[in-house]
Parts: sequence; C-alpha cells; structure tokens
Amino acid sequence: MRRSVALRVFAALTTGAAGAAVAVALPSLEASAAAVGSPIGYASLNGGTTGGNGGTTVRATTGTQIHQALCSRASSSTPITIEVQGTINHGNTTKVSGDSCNTAADKIELKEISNVTIIGVGSGAVFDQLGIHIRDSSNIIIQNVTVRNVKKSGSPTSNGGDAIGMESTVRNVWVDHVNLEASGGEDAGYDGLFDLKDNVQYVTLSYAYLKNSGRGGLIGSSESDTANSFITFHHNRYENIDSRTPLLRGGVAHIYNNYYFSLNESGINSRAGARAKVENNYFEDSMNVLGTFYTDAAGYWQASGNILDNVTWSAADSETNPAGPSMPSNTSVSIPYAYGLDNASCVPSIVRSTAGANTGMKTSTGNCSVTSSPSPNSPSPTTPNPTTPTPTPTATQPSGTNLSIGAGSDGSSKATGTSYGDVRDGNMTTYWSPNGSTGYISIKWSTATTVSRINIRAASGGGTIGSYRVLNGDTGAVLKTGTGSGVITFTATSLKKVTFDIVSASGTPRVGEFETYAS
Repeated sequence: MRRSVALRVFAALTTGAAGAAVAVALPSLEASAAAVGSPIGYASLNGGTTGGNGGTTVRATTGTQIHQALCSRASSSTPITIEVQGTINHGNTTKVSGDSCNTAADKIELKEISNVTIIGVGSGAVFDQLGIHIRDSSNIIIQNVTVRNVKKSGSPTSNGGDAIGMESTVRNVWVDHVNLEASGGEDAGYDGLFDLKDNVQYVTLSYAYLKNSGRGGLIGSSESDTANSFITFHHNRYENIDSRTPLLRGGVAHIYNNYYFSLNESGINSRAGARAKVENNYFEDSMNVLGTFYTDAAGYWQASGNILDNVTWSAADSETNPAGPSMPSNTSVSIPYAYGLDNASCVPSIVRSTAGANTGMKTSTGNCSVTSSPSPNSPSPTTPNPTTPTPTPTATQPSGTNLSIGAGSDGSSKATGTSYGDVRDGNMTTYWSPNGSTGYISIKWSTATTVSRINIRAASGGGTIGSYRVLNGDTGAVLKTGTGSGVITFTATSLKKVTFDIVSASGTPRVGEFETYAS
C-alpha cells in the first residue's frame, strides 16, 4: 500500500460563483479559426487529430455557453472551435440539452461527440474547480487553458476529481499548452490531473504544466484496465507531485523531453505489462522516478538519454522495483512517428519557457532552441523566429587560475575509451568525445564559483565543433551561443556547474580541455 505523502504546498484557492448565462455568443468567424499548430506523437496517427478545424468558431465566457455551442451544432460531429475567455465555474455552468450533445451541470462534458476544439484566448481561460470530461468521443483538441482545484470529495465536487479525464472508447485527443493544478492530495479531496481509462487511445499531452498534486495522472484505472494505449507525453513540466507521472497499466507510452522537479514519492510507474519509451527527460530533486511501484504486476521500459539530478531510490521489495540508479532498459519500444529530440541538458530551460497556458504557445524546435507559434488570437500564421547561434567573437586568452583543475565533471554519453575527467586534467593528449556528433560536457564544483570565460580546447583528430550553447548547469539558463571552439566570454555568473553543449559538429568532436576562468 502506498504511503500518504504531505505535499509541500500552499493554501487552497476559493472563488465566488457567477451567474449562469444561457445564450451562446454568435460565431465570431466563419469556418476560419483553428487550433494552433498540430500534434506530434500518437495523436497524429489513426487519421490524425484536427479538432474543430474547418468548422464554425464561437466565443464563450461561461460553461453554459460552452455546452450551448456544442448543442447548437447540426450534428454531434459538426466541426466547431470554441474560444474561451474568463473563469468557468459551477456558478456559470449548467446542463444544456440537444440532439448534438449530452452535457452535465457539474463538469464540462464532451460526451458522444467529435471534431471539437476548446482553446483559451484573450486574457486567458480558467476552469476553476470544474473539470473537463471526455467520454465516448473522438478528435478533440484542448489548448491554452488552466484547470485548477477539481475535487472528488468535499465541496464542490466535479468530474470525479480529475482536472482532465477521458474514459470509455475515446480516440485522438490532443491536450496542449495547459496548466493542470491542484492544492493537495487525495486527503484534501483531489484526485488525478490527467486520467485515461476504459479504452482510450491515440492521445498526446504536450507543453503542459502539472503541479501541486498527489497524483499526476494514470493510464488504466486497474490492473485489468489495459486497453488504453498509444499515449505521448512530451515537453511537459511536472512539479511538486507525489506520484503517477504517469502511472501506466498496459499499453504503450512515449515519454520524452519532459522536466520533472520534486516528485515526492514516485514518478513514471510502469506496471501490468505496460511498455514505456523514456528518453531525454530531466529528473531533478526527485525520488523513484522510474520503475514498477505498489504492485507485483511488472511493467517495462526502454530508457535512454535521461539526466538524473539529485534523484534518490528506494530498495527493491515484492511491490517495489525501481529502475535506478542507472535505469537500464528491460524492453524495446518502436516509435512509428517522426519527432525532434532535444538534448536532456537543455530540457529544463526549454520546458520552463514553453510549457503551460498563456506562454505564447511557444514550442521547441527539436534542437534545444525555442520558436513561437501564432497566439490564439492571431488571425493568420506568423513566421517563427528561432534563435540563431552567432559566431564566437575573437577573445583574449584567459588569464589567472584554470578553475577546472581539481573540480568535478560529468556529461552525456561518452565515446568508448574517453573520460569526463580528461577535460580537466591539464593534459591535451587525453580527451572526451560524445557518443556521436552531439553531446555535452560539464565542469562542476561543490560550492558556487564565479565564471566569466571558458576555453574549449579541441584535441586533434576529431570532428569540427559547429554550433554550441553554454549553460548554467544549476538553472539551465543559456549563457552564450556560438560556433566553433576556443575562448568564450559571457557575463560573470556564480554557479556550481557550467555545461558546454555541442549542438552540431562535422563528425565526433574531441574536447581535450574544458578550462574555466573567473575573468
């Protein structure tokens, strides 16, 4: 039995009830507005997920208006985009009846329908103590909204306590750029933030911010509920969660480029035959981030490229099988779609700047930089403006003490026969190489150290370093971008770890020395 863990949180939110409106706004656009972007992952398969694209667009400021928009369609499959602005709560959400809908008063009900987009616009959309329920439906998109403090017990209750819940033959759902949050665990009346059960398939959760909850989410409600499958989680931010990030029972999941901070008890819990591909995620200040927990029904994983930053592990027993400390794979998972994979070292900075509602719908380019998509209010697409590395300027050779001597080092997977320590031994005949053309190497200290220059000295015989990023290893902040090796100068920064991230190279590069200087 899993122990109860007190969340390290806060005070509960309270809201007043607003009067319910019964009339829906007239369509603001005629068959023109659509979701921002398109999904990557399993939601792109099985015919794809397009939501209400091509249909009418309406604006709603109450839950009743959302239901009325669904019920006013010609049929339950007529495409519609519902732009939501303001706070949706119990006080302004009532049941609406019609031939094209099946709604309820205590939740936003997307039941027995298809081809719907719900997107937050303007100053934002907040579903306060009111969950979104998807049942027996398909081709649904939810974007740029906040769902908070949904309860299964206490008052008011909504949607079984799930912020977003799906159940009973649901297909092709994309949930993107959302905030899902609670103010405690089960003892405080809250359940899961993102729960899928009873035959849900082809779902992508991307650029979401999930926080302050006992349960992040599950796929499968019991050890026998294993028909749920083909779920992608990418570029999500999990923070102050006790467990279930997610819990997987059966099926296949792809979990990549997520940032996990403060998982208090356990993280990715693969059980009952589930198979998860877990790659290039960043786990920080967390416990039991991957494994099979609270059951003897084993699950499986293929793990690669992940970074563990202050991660602790429990001892194995009959109901605890942690993957740590090295997280070796015990299965293989083939991914049937194309996707860009950020290096795990940049995941914290990428995810912090992109995940969640009202963040400008920014996304990763797949090579450790960020681009912006059109905002939900934009009438037409805008051209992305990705960051382009600038050439490294000529710099004066650093003077003073090389702070790397006597320091520590770590990095990404290294080529056979090389060592992280070879970049801080003062010897150019030894070197570190990544396992391929890209990778990162770090110098670290036990106490904060001020650094303003580094000198990357390439050893002979390796590929030429193309573009790079210099990162504050403590925060993930980008200190400098450029091309090539040599002296790199940036604003003096106090840190415990500095990272040289090779984004491109003309082969396998060799770093003979990674020198660090205060000035």
